[in-house]
Amino acid sequence: MTYAPYHILGEGRPSRWLVTCDHAANTVPDFIAGGSLGLPESEMARHIAYDPGAAGVTAALAERLDGPAILSNFSRLVIDPNRGEDDPTLLMKLYDGTIIPGNRHAGAAELEARLDACYRPYHAALGQLVAARADRVYLSIHSFTPQLKGRPPRPWQIGVLYAGDERLSAPLIARLQREADLCVGINEPYGGHLPGDAVDRHAIANGLPNVLIELRNDVIATPAQQRAWAERLAPILKDVLAETGL
Repeated sequence: MTYAPYHILGEGRPSRWLVTCDHAANTVPDFIAGGSLGLPESEMARHIAYDPGAAGVTAALAERLDGPAILSNFSRLVIDPNRGEDDPTLLMKLYDGTIIPGNRHAGAAELEARLDACYRPYHAALGQLVAARADRVYLSIHSFTPQLKGRPPRPWQIGVLYAGDERLSAPLIARLQREADLCVGINEPYGGHLPGDAVDRHAIANGLPNVLIELRNDVIATPAQQRAWAERLAPILKDVLAETGL
């Protein structure tokens, strides 16, 4: 089977929503270091390699929002599609205490090869989905680990990230904060977006309403949990968008 660096779900769905998952998979294509970055399966199953649970939430949310979804099909350790091409963390050699053997000696030629094989096709397809209609609403789904090595536990079940454009994020945060059982991170566990990241490149640059949702990966560990979060978030997202009049 020919390798595909991304998957698109529901391309013909009619709603404005576009759901993206930049870190959907921990796949290492066969043409990169023989299909292995030299890490054991236990490491490739961690957040350093992808966003556990995010793909399932993305697929379920897109279905409930009746919009398309795009999911990457390569590990963030192969190359990170949520970084600009000039970002020094585009190809990580050390992440959360783990050395990435297959990246240790990767130089400019290897970086360019991975850009051409994985990163650029993903962004080209994402750009086409964005351009398919002028009134797109851009929703990016990620997950985060409950605790980084040597750091305090993260209390938030959900985080809402934004940079500059708060048209959708601010009312969404306000709505989520009314949920008694949720601890909501505001630009947590990370601060906003990075220049050149996927939201910046495809949503902010095009003036599209956008929001990035981070879910703690222990609350979306199973397919049932992923569906439950999608079922919970979809009506909230629809209501918030309607209330904004965007």
